[in-house]
Amino acid sequence: MKILFTGGGTGGHFYPIIAVAEAIHSLEREKKLLEPLLYYAAPDPYDGDLLYANAITFVPTAAGKMRRYFSILNFIDMFKTAWGIARSMLRIFLLYPDVVFGKGGYASFPTLLAARVFRIPVVIHESDAVPGRVNAWAGKFAVKIAVSFPEAEKYFPKGKVAFTGNPVRKSALIPAREGVFDYLKMDPDIPVIFVTGGSQGSEAINEAILAALPHLIEKYQIIHQTGDANIKDVEGRSRLILENSPFANRYKCFGSLGDVAWRMSAGAAKLVISRAGSTIFEIAAWGTPSILIPLDKEVAAEDHQTKNAFSYARSGAATVIEQNNLTSSLLVSEVNRILENPQIAHTMGSAARSFSRADAARSIAEALLDIATSHES
Repeated sequence: MKILFTGGGTGGHFYPIIAVAEAIHSLEREKKLLEPLLYYAAPDPYDGDLLYANAITFVPTAAGKMRRYFSILNFIDMFKTAWGIARSMLRIFLLYPDVVFGKGGYASFPTLLAARVFRIPVVIHESDAVPGRVNAWAGKFAVKIAVSFPEAEKYFPKGKVAFTGNPVRKSALIPAREGVFDYLKMDPDIPVIFVTGGSQGSEAINEAILAALPHLIEKYQIIHQTGDANIKDVEGRSRLILENSPFANRYKCFGSLGDVAWRMSAGAAKLVISRAGSTIFEIAAWGTPSILIPLDKEVAAEDHQTKNAFSYARSGAATVIEQNNLTSSLLVSEVNRILENPQIAHTMGSAARSFSRADAARSIAEALLDIATSHES
């Protein structure tokens, strides 16, 4: 049995694939199935250690990105995509998987096209409230379609869509509670705010936090994931901002966080400030109130983060500050409104837990195994 995963080169595509792979291995042990062969097709492995840990073989492919603005790179990437399609055709023919699972993104297009040509069953998952171009196209021939937001169902053919939620890795699903404050060197009596800008960080969020820092650390402790590219700048500027502050030790910044530190941060947090990508589903699983700052519509495809944010906020689990409205004073005011009102924080946390679908990875894994088994026979 062979299962081929494919998706764009971001954490929002990659980590749900890992979650589904984990669920496949769990089901394989539970049901005493023969170990399936798992593959991941993308321009780069993203995290080779996680692929290895989950027995996933990397299959290099090529794909060009179609930008929504004029760029000479669009012309160059046409050739890259053509090469990726040719390469994928050969690889799919030689590999001939029993099912292909697509997470969307431009990098999945060559593999999904090859799967369609060879009539290999395709299952796709859409993480956003509005599907991207590749998933909107693949939805026309996919045998099953999983969505993270109920609003996305209307964009796909009826009868093939299931509202599963978003697959979340086991290591990110359950926050660590014991020994958290010793590990992070923080005071257990002072509320913690966990700030994350996604796998690459967010300059806009970083700027807002730095501007609000003198006010926030008077009442709160902050764990700030800045993105590896931004950490030196944030470290240097925060040091200057907090130079004479008696509360300087309440602020901790990191470029990125490993699994242990991520779970510890989640376990400590009373509030999360985040972008509105796939991290939403981890925050929901934690049952933590959040302030979402979606990626600006000039950058995000189909303005998907704004739509994700407001969809999640309608559940009562979060509030949204759009990036063009983001100021340090508004951010501080919203943080205080939530954390100084226990009833508001409790209600938001309960709504987050209600929104979460912890079995998303398992539901998708079961569908993939069923299709792969029937195709194999």
